[in-house]
Amino acid sequence: MNPGTIVKLRNRYWVLLPHEDPTVYALRPLAGMVDETLLLHRELTNLLGYTLPEERPCPAKFPLPNPEDISDAIGAHLLWQAARLTLREGASPLRSLGRISIRPRTYQFVPLLMALRLDPVRLLIADDVGVGKTIEALLIARELWERGEIRRLAVLCPPYLCDQWQKELVEKFNFHEAVVIRSGTVGQLERRKPATRTLYEHYPVQVISIDWVKSERNRHAFLLHAPELIIVDEAHGAAMAKNQNQQQRYELLKEIAKKKNRHLILLTATPHSGIESAFRSLLGLLDPRFEEWEMDSLSENRLGELARHFVQRTRNDIEHDWEKESCFPERIHEDRTYRLSPAYRTLFEKTYAFCAEIVRTGLKLEERKRRVRYWGALALLRCVMSSPAAALAALETRHGRLEQTEGVDEVDFRGFVFESDSDRTDDEQPTQPIEETESTLPDAERRKLRELGKLAATLLQPGQDTKLEGLIRSVSDLLAEGYHPIVWCRYVATAEYVAGELQKRLVGSQPQVQVICITGRQADEERRARIEEIDANRPRILVATDCLSEGINLQEKFTAVIHYDLPWNPNRLEQREGRVDRYGQPARQVKVIRYYGADNPVDGVVLDVLLNKAREIHKALGTHVPVPEESESVTEAVLQALFLRGGYQSGAQQLTFDFMANDVASLHRQWERDAEREKRTRTRFAQRALKPDEVRRELEAADSVLGDPQAVRAFVLEACQRLGLKLTHEKDGRVLRLVTAPLPHDLPEALRFALPQPKDGIWRITFTSPTPEGAEYLGRNHPFVAALARYLLEEALTKGGAAHAARGGVIATRTVDRPTVLLLLRVRYLIQVPGQTPLFSEEVRVLGYTSTVKAAFSWLPEAEALRLLAEAQPDANLPLEEKKATLDAVLREYPALETHLRPPIEARARDLTEAHKRIRKAVRLQVQELTVQPQWPVDLLGALILKPVGGAA
Repeated sequence: MNPGTIVKLRNRYWVLLPHEDPTVYALRPLAGMVDETLLLHRELTNLLGYTLPEERPCPAKFPLPNPEDISDAIGAHLLWQAARLTLREGASPLRSLGRISIRPRTYQFVPLLMALRLDPVRLLIADDVGVGKTIEALLIARELWERGEIRRLAVLCPPYLCDQWQKELVEKFNFHEAVVIRSGTVGQLERRKPATRTLYEHYPVQVISIDWVKSERNRHAFLLHAPELIIVDEAHGAAMAKNQNQQQRYELLKEIAKKKNRHLILLTATPHSGIESAFRSLLGLLDPRFEEWEMDSLSENRLGELARHFVQRTRNDIEHDWEKESCFPERIHEDRTYRLSPAYRTLFEKTYAFCAEIVRTGLKLEERKRRVRYWGALALLRCVMSSPAAALAALETRHGRLEQTEGVDEVDFRGFVFESDSDRTDDEQPTQPIEETESTLPDAERRKLRELGKLAATLLQPGQDTKLEGLIRSVSDLLAEGYHPIVWCRYVATAEYVAGELQKRLVGSQPQVQVICITGRQADEERRARIEEIDANRPRILVATDCLSEGINLQEKFTAVIHYDLPWNPNRLEQREGRVDRYGQPARQVKVIRYYGADNPVDGVVLDVLLNKAREIHKALGTHVPVPEESESVTEAVLQALFLRGGYQSGAQQLTFDFMANDVASLHRQWERDAEREKRTRTRFAQRALKPDEVRRELEAADSVLGDPQAVRAFVLEACQRLGLKLTHEKDGRVLRLVTAPLPHDLPEALRFALPQPKDGIWRITFTSPTPEGAEYLGRNHPFVAALARYLLEEALTKGGAAHAARGGVIATRTVDRPTVLLLLRVRYLIQVPGQTPLFSEEVRVLGYTSTVKAAFSWLPEAEALRLLAEAQPDANLPLEEKKATLDAVLREYPALETHLRPPIEARARDLTEAHKRIRKAVRLQVQELTVQPQWPVDLLGALILKPVGGAA
């Protein structure tokens, strides 16, 4: 028995699948999924076969329809749709499309086509923030998996992204075996595996915290048993660096890349941080030669070679070159300001004077204490600018904790003030630098700190915090315009204070509004659960710190951003805004508000030195360019000089930095040079050599086998109508409402189980992407669609004429002028590559022929057969007995017709062979010798006979 043939076992029909182990039978139910594959040991079945013949697989033939299996044209069309929607190993070259639950855009297939031309796959995907790099990487992973080229994969990512990656793997790409490996999960995972295997050997799909696995304790076991494919997210945080934490990540990746046949995919929106050596270290992971190449002087040959491994596109590139339409929301920028109340101005001025004084007096101290005072002053100033709550938390007296902690590295204090590029920003109060500073102060200065605390407390009285009052007005305006905003804060104390006030002030007048607060004090799992619990049918406000600003997808429930605290790192500004302005955002517009004090002088410095320049470059280039590395030192120098020079006087609109003009100008020139370099790089690696029409051709070929979103929509509508499920359209037609309570009493249990149970008994569904707000996307692999298709196909094969989509149909129609037979065929293929286990694939095809006298027929073009299947409608009644007799005559003729099926099926197999070779474009001998071989006989799933009205029999 050859793979691809039908066998009978346990009184059931199965398809024999290829398997890498020749000692086992791999059997899939005839109407089932690959997930239900049964493995039987060949020797065992032979032994059992002597006493239990039904335990031995025997060659069988697919049963033909019965003349009693009479349905109508709609039933025949429904059966065709159900049959192809159950396919998972489609015959088209892009095998992954049968296993994913989303409909990617054309541009997202470009990295996949690049990957299929590499062996091994070594790619750096550096498309813009929010264009769907996760989807691009997992398309490659799913394709390699379906081709049998990998059997294990790992995603290395920051710990806070582990849960999101697992969700994407499971829900969108059907890797249901995906597990998260990090400190909190290792114990449980260890208990679930055999003692003889490591975590990395036992679990085939792994999402691993890169910071957990990079440690000396864990890295060696991982490197010893690492999977064949490794995806690295936020790869810029693992480039070569002076920072020890980042350098450890880089050393791990360098070891991973040493195995020459390992597939490696690096993902980052900011591959070039402005440090050439760091960028080249990432390229060196793809190929060691790339690390030695000068990027500004690449020859055409080297440029072409690097372009095979590197893709970098802006949103403008994608919309102009690939989609010819808008596929991202329009980002509307707006600045809103507030003015300090007299009480807040007093607090700021006294705090600024205090900070300037302790920095100046600290100049006489030893170097370390002098630096500690500077960081403490800066941290205190940020807290006071953030909110009265943050100021109070920073200014509380901490008796008994004022002793100096010798040996603490003051450089670590940067994270309390500046937002990090490569690590998650610490959103807790900057207690340590302020305490360390306080420990260096005399008693008189400590008393001033307590006085500042009292001033901060007065701002909690109604109307005194004008920053908060302005925010409440802005949030109210956004809600009135239909937006759902995220309010970004720097510190936990500020976020909790703002969320509490919004809850108190808004929910009373708008009871439907949800106010959610998420900070770094919540575990990753809790943060994810809080976001999932948000009701998408009600107005909502999320108040968050930067614990959510990187990598987390918030576009499905939020449509606006307010920067309540301006970040002191423009890269963080882009990350925040990218949470809502990204692929999959259902809203056509998102709004971004920079909120700052018109008379808050430090905000003015940050705007002038950093944020306005970042916006100017983004507007000119159409993409974000990371701020040069020295920006932090320049900003630090500006602020430090202001403390020492007295650059701020009461009533001044902004801090001035004229005396630092050369440093700021130098920073801006470097940033502009980086922007020019970025423009050149994106022009070089936008992959314009690949043409959109080429990509679309392959997608259309896959759609013809598997069904596109419109086919899924038509199938669900037809099936629900036949099964008595009620569906109605909402206003714009993109969303449908399916009634889940009450359900028809005769609805099969398998379909009841697949339906969700919304509280209001209405399930809002859609077949378009991005998914409209509050609706659920139904693709071909959605559990309900899969259950529906499988039920209807199995019912047709087992219940004959009683099925909703029976296997035979006869209608009288004006659509044809001569008797026409449409055959619904399932064809199985083996894809043969020398030296490899064959791959199994299948497709459902509609072949039609016309006949006027017995044995005289001619084939219709397949497009015409499909058109007739979709459009033919009954125009006259036919007696039931005539229908049965007509179907019986066709079925009796079918065995003689099978030999005539070979030429069109073999021609199709040749087309598929060329398509597989075209996709790979590989020079390897094995691929050149690849063949797609049809397996005989093909399965006749059903037949629809069209008789001309008043025409011949």
